[in-house]
This record gives sequence, C-alpha cells and structure tokens, in this order.
Amino acid sequence: MAVLSRCSRAVTAATTPNAAAAKFSYLIRALSPFSSSSSSTFDADNGLNSRIKTAVLGTLKREPKDRNVQWVFLGCPGVGKGTYASRLSDLLGIPHIATGDLVRDELASSGPLSSQLKEIVNQGKLVSDEIIIDLLSKRLEAGEAKGESGFILDGFPRTVRQAEILEGVTDIDLVINLKLREEALLAKCLGRRICSECGGNYNVACIDIKAENGKPGMYMAPLPPPPQCASKLITRADDTEEVVKQRLRIYQAMTLPVEDFYRSRGKLLEFDLPGGVRESWPKLLHALNLEDEEDKQSAAA
Repeated sequence: MAVLSRCSRAVTAATTPNAAAAKFSYLIRALSPFSSSSSSTFDADNGLNSRIKTAVLGTLKREPKDRNVQWVFLGCPGVGKGTYASRLSDLLGIPHIATGDLVRDELASSGPLSSQLKEIVNQGKLVSDEIIIDLLSKRLEAGEAKGESGFILDGFPRTVRQAEILEGVTDIDLVINLKLREEALLAKCLGRRICSECGGNYNVACIDIKAENGKPGMYMAPLPPPPQCASKLITRADDTEEVVKQRLRIYQAMTLPVEDFYRSRGKLLEFDLPGGVRESWPKLLHALNLEDEEDKQSAAA
C-alpha cells in the first residue's frame, strides 16, 4: 500500500507544465476531441474523462486543474512505442517514462532486484506487477520532486490488473495503441541495437515487404547510428528469435485484454503504422490533432 500511495501522490501533484516545452515550436490544435481517421477507433464522446468512482486506495483521487496530458502507449514488443513516445515527449515537454528502461536501469544498478530481473528478462517473461509498480512509483516520486507535470507511459500497463491499479491512482486521458504486421515486428526486434557507451537505440534492419494478396507493401528504412557509435553497438540479450516470439505470444495472451479495457472507456486510439518514422510520424500527429512546426520546416527544407 505504501508503494501505491507514493504512486498516487506523484501522479496527482499539482505542478506547472514543464518549461522545456518552450524550446519546441508546435501548435496543439485541440487535445480533445480527437479527429477521426481510418486507423482510429477512439470515440471522444464516449467517456474520455470518465473516472472510476471506487478508488483503489480507499480515498477519492483529485486531479489538479492545470496539469499536462497523461497518455499511455500500448503495442507489441518492438512496435516502436519508445520512438514515438520520445518524439511526443519532446514535442509536448513532458517526461517519457518507459518501464523497460526502468527495469534495465535496475539491472545495471546491481541492486537487490538485479539478479531476479536478469532471469526474468532473459527468459522473455513479464516482470511481476509488484516490481513494476515499485519501480514506477519511485520514478514518479522523483519526477514530482523535480516539478514534472504530465507523462507518457510506455510499457505499462500490460495487464488488466495493472490498468485497474493505474485508473485507481490517476486519470489517463488517452491510450495510443500502435499496431504493426507481425513479420515487420519480428524483423524490427532482431535488428535492434544499443550503443554500449551512450545507450542510444538504433536498428540495422531494412524491412521491405512487397504488396501481395491485397495487402499493401511496407518499407521501413534502417535507423543507423552516428559514426561515433557504429563500433560500439550491442544486441540486447533478449532480442533472439525464440525470445521475441515468446514475448509476442505473452503479449497476445495478457495484454490484448488491456486494449478492451480502455476501448470500453472510450480512451483507445488505434493506430496502424504505415511504414517507418518518416511515413508514420506525420500521420500520428494528425490523429492526435498535433502539429510539429519544426518537423514541417525540416521536411520543406
């Protein structure tokens, strides 16, 4: 209960929007309602601001009037949640909190959980709710102390139980469900690389799927590292074909019900990635009613 109370205090703290947003040139046309698109099942009139009346913590939650957005990214492992969440984090000036990064940071710390987490991750299993919530609550508490407002969660919740816990401590405004065909997902996961020095994420896979049987083709260019990182790339221990396929099976069994959980509350925006970042980013911004003036200027140059 102490863990949950920390989570509650952190995500409901009344703080002003992050000043870092000022360095980005963007226009938020509207945060709600969201525009409709062929890839979206989000219904802005069906409970975007609905709240669970029975609080998990036994006390009624309260939201500050002037807080930033609180969004969640869903999607299969390797779909690109981190890439798009990071871009939106920069655009809106709010923290991107990836539970996978929290787990890897804990692994690197050689703390009391590191050996237990290493075995879980290398086997492609899901980390327990208790461990994830403990790591997340510590991260939110640290953000509160720094004056952070709003967040984009990536990798949490993964189960209905986690979603219910999260709803009990704060109101999630929108859940963005990224979707990508399975053959592209597998290739992306096997192509992931990390710089052992700076921690940057890159991808060496060049995905070129030809159109056939009525399905459109798809091209996703590699995301190569800068020269200073090229010789320092490593592969994550869990990015093997066997482990990746196991993670996808686990996702199908445990996380798809989370989509139904948020769909029933009118908070789910489903977005089919049409290709790589160059093709998908402008379309995602359109679905979210956002504009990135800096990105538009770069494209026009």
